[in-house]
Amino acid sequence: MAATALNGLKMAATSQAYMESKPVNDTRRLLADLCRQFYGLGWVSGTGGSITIKVHDDSIPKPEQLIVMSPSALLLLLLVLLVYNPRVQKERMVPEDMYVLSPSGCILSTPSPKPYPNKPPKCSDCAPLFMKAYLMCNAGAVIHSHGMESCIVTMIDPLSKEFRITHMEMIKGIQGHGYYDELVVPIIENTAHERELTDALAEAIEAYPKTTAVLVRNHGIYIWGDSWINAKTQAECYHYLFDAAIKLYQLGFDWSTPDHGPIRKYGGRTNMPVKAGSINSNHETGPLRRCIVLDIEGTTTPISFVTDVLFPFARDNVKRHLAATYETDETQDDIKLLCAQVQNDLEQGVVGAVPIPPDDAGKEEVIAALVANVEAMIKADRKITSLKQLQGHIWRTGFENNELKGVVFEDVPEALEKWHASGIKVYIYSSGSRLAQRLLFGYTNYGDLRKYLCGFFDTTVGNKRETKSYVEISESVGVDRPSEILFVTDIYQEAVAAKAAGLEVIISIRPGNGPLPDNHGFKTITYFSEI
Repeated sequence: MAATALNGLKMAATSQAYMESKPVNDTRRLLADLCRQFYGLGWVSGTGGSITIKVHDDSIPKPEQLIVMSPSALLLLLLVLLVYNPRVQKERMVPEDMYVLSPSGCILSTPSPKPYPNKPPKCSDCAPLFMKAYLMCNAGAVIHSHGMESCIVTMIDPLSKEFRITHMEMIKGIQGHGYYDELVVPIIENTAHERELTDALAEAIEAYPKTTAVLVRNHGIYIWGDSWINAKTQAECYHYLFDAAIKLYQLGFDWSTPDHGPIRKYGGRTNMPVKAGSINSNHETGPLRRCIVLDIEGTTTPISFVTDVLFPFARDNVKRHLAATYETDETQDDIKLLCAQVQNDLEQGVVGAVPIPPDDAGKEEVIAALVANVEAMIKADRKITSLKQLQGHIWRTGFENNELKGVVFEDVPEALEKWHASGIKVYIYSSGSRLAQRLLFGYTNYGDLRKYLCGFFDTTVGNKRETKSYVEISESVGVDRPSEILFVTDIYQEAVAAKAAGLEVIISIRPGNGPLPDNHGFKTITYFSEI
């Protein structure tokens, strides 16, 4: 079918000549190959599943690229959208079976009908959902899988709105995640018609801005990435993790906890909240707690370790670290963040900020200016992401070379082990980067304590003295009510912010901590054993 010019698209991108060009034809062939491969994996069998890929063309901005979509089973988004025909047997798909769509989802090219017993071609009902992923996530490819594991994993707990898993190697294959992180995938309820899922998918993407997938209960999963390779890699990792969770469940083990110990059942449900707290003489229990979120400085770790050991180590090794790693992508990313922060500081008149010369001024001059700014930031104890990220990378070298050893109070390891054994999930929330947090608890004077921790939060969720940060944490850890979270900190202002978000709060009194206001109104403890 000849392509027609559409609003917002140049004629060249929708002309018949372009529709028959190498970028579009290459994407059609790629989509057909992936359809066959995914059919073999069981992701797009029967009438289920679909793939879409954007046609990559450097001369055309990504939002204006066409989309190639497989008919109702696999969908690939290209510069032109190619969509495969759902009425074609996926394992027998050929490039000519694909649909081509405009960036707005209008069909530009339709497959030719095939003789009996084939049915007339039909564009995938998934198309509106694919378009949401493209528009809201700037995706380059979207995969809709009906893999059995992605269906069954949503049925283990029919009331759960999320799938959670941690401490599994394949989590590293999911964008933005590492081995020690907790992977959270939202679950939406199925409907009789695929297109009716569109609004629910959009709401899930909005509620979980970091997710690259949404599960549909009793149905399957939508997965996206910035390219077809990224989407495919993540799809393989998601299916592996779902399969692992199902197998662990069959063996009676809990996939959502760091040590994957035996599943605990409460009230007939799997992995339900447990009540923490002692029973008093009136047979009353303490508050219902599913999670405990811990601050580091003055709570798990002496403030003096941070101020007298970690900060000086970072300050004294900034120049050495930058000089040794200057050309690496990681350090260049650190420098980019620092430059942006310094520019903002200069505009705001922040004391200690000095201009950073351009790259052509020479490596030594750039490093000297960066060191001056970093030293001023550390002296002012600024809680900013650019500084914390660089510090984390410097500390990593120190921990790995045995120049540093993490310090925690003596009651911390026992408490972490006890809470973990009770089924309570423990998280860390600190102004230090997540990398720095993992290093501190991974190299402590009591060994590696990360096995007791389910996740780490840093200032990327927000400032620790702002209520919205604790609202974000509440939504991330999967509780029904914020009151099911206990937050322990030594800082009064953080306690006030967490309480305003609905969390239960206890203030930690440790040696070296600062004074609290009179009549502050919070419960205090000196040891974790009092919790």
